[in-house]
Amino acid sequence: MGDKQERKDMKERKPRFTSLSGIEIHRLYGPGDLKDWTPERELGAPGEFPYTRGIYPTMYRGRLWTMRQFAGFGSAEDTNRRFHYLLEHGQNGLSVAFDMPTLMGLDADDLLARGEVGRCGVSISSLADMERLFEGIPLDQVTVSMTINGPAAVIFAMYLAVAEKRGIPFDRLGGTLQNDILKEYIAQKEWLFPPEPSLRLVTDVIAYCAQSVPKWHPISISGYHIREAGATAVQELAFTLYDGLTYVEAAVKAGLTVDRFAPRLSFFFNVHNDFFEEIAKFRAARRLWAREMARRYQPKDSRSLQLRCHAQTAGCSLTAQQPLNNVVRTTVQALAAVLGGTQSLHTNSMDETLALPTEEAVRLALRTQQILAEESEVANTVDPLGGSYYVEALTNRLEEEAQAYFRKLDAIGGMVAAIEQGFPQREILEASHWYQREIERKERTIVGVNRYVEQEERPIPILKIDPDVERRQVARLSELRKMRDPFKMAGAVAALQEAVACGENVMPPLIEAVKAQATVGELCAALKEVLGTYREPVVL
Repeated sequence: MGDKQERKDMKERKPRFTSLSGIEIHRLYGPGDLKDWTPERELGAPGEFPYTRGIYPTMYRGRLWTMRQFAGFGSAEDTNRRFHYLLEHGQNGLSVAFDMPTLMGLDADDLLARGEVGRCGVSISSLADMERLFEGIPLDQVTVSMTINGPAAVIFAMYLAVAEKRGIPFDRLGGTLQNDILKEYIAQKEWLFPPEPSLRLVTDVIAYCAQSVPKWHPISISGYHIREAGATAVQELAFTLYDGLTYVEAAVKAGLTVDRFAPRLSFFFNVHNDFFEEIAKFRAARRLWAREMARRYQPKDSRSLQLRCHAQTAGCSLTAQQPLNNVVRTTVQALAAVLGGTQSLHTNSMDETLALPTEEAVRLALRTQQILAEESEVANTVDPLGGSYYVEALTNRLEEEAQAYFRKLDAIGGMVAAIEQGFPQREILEASHWYQREIERKERTIVGVNRYVEQEERPIPILKIDPDVERRQVARLSELRKMRDPFKMAGAVAALQEAVACGENVMPPLIEAVKAQATVGELCAALKEVLGTYREPVVL
């Protein structure tokens, strides 16, 4: 009787427990799960190789993470007001979201832009728009992150021109340009030019920042959008770090020494619902990056080995059903990012699956970070989960799985060749199908979607974009084209094309062209004439 009762008590809820990446999770972890593991080799001290425990000795005891909220909608004036609102409520860094026309290198008056101007971000077509966007913002005191890739060099040139006009030296500007074109081919699909010419533009920005904007992060190598497309944590980790190594190789081939630029590289990770897997992912990322950089490039500056990262809670985890639940999801994800050791953090608003966030929702998302920072006491010690059998075993497993992808990518001939063959795209597609099938079969619960469903839900307020935003933007562009000096503008664009064709750095002529009032659409079209366009491979 006792034996039967014991077996009954041992019954578990389901036959197999896995992480979101499909890694099998044991009932209990102990020393046997860390064979050949030593703290000296796998952990080190915070601020020391291999940086598993963090890139700074004191981490949040010295300085809290930067709190950012992704902001951008409507016109430049609309977003400028939101920037001031966020800064007044305790945010200490700005992150700019651009609308789809801007992301695709189109002006607001382009036929393809109709109905999309200012919808999913702020509409920026000209230097005048950029000036309005940052009106009253002390650019030498606030760090600015700009989420843009295909036209990244153009938008960055406009930002620098605004600083120059205000008399702010470039060496006092701090912030980050996403500028990660490889993940566009892999996941987000917002490219303008073919991979190789696009890599050249990225390295031009890296080289220019190393020379003239030393506090700026010229690229944010982004796993966020890879994860949003359906990748697992393992795939996000592997493809993101391998993209980073691809950029390093391109910059070295362009003549830069690794210590000249690597300390200013930054990364951008997603934070999903699997609490411990996400913590392990950040730790594995730092360790794997340090080891690969040391092995491949032997830098002399230890900062070249350090992975600095921004994190954002998972937009793809938010649900339109029972949107208040998204506050809880975001809190769990934000805590995972903090325990994982991120340098800056964006918390999604509860309504972002329905529309761009309202001011009330943004404030609550920001307060979530502030409560974690000021009330939870989780920032009192560095890497509080270090040494946990489970966390260390999971960190090891993620690193091993990512290295397996590295070997596959090396065998293919690198990330560009892999993209052209559709390899990462297919891997992500298969992972997303697997995840969706689990939800549809109710093998994985999404609260309010496939379990605990409510038949009648009370709607929440959402932000609506005034349709008049597009009309005003188009009218402004028309006036700009009438008022500018057409010969000066055309000459600056021609000089840009000549510089690109001759292999010169794109940034100096781009800055001159935006100062001559050339628009985003005009500059991107001019660059396409020199660099060409791209059609992606079919992966289905």
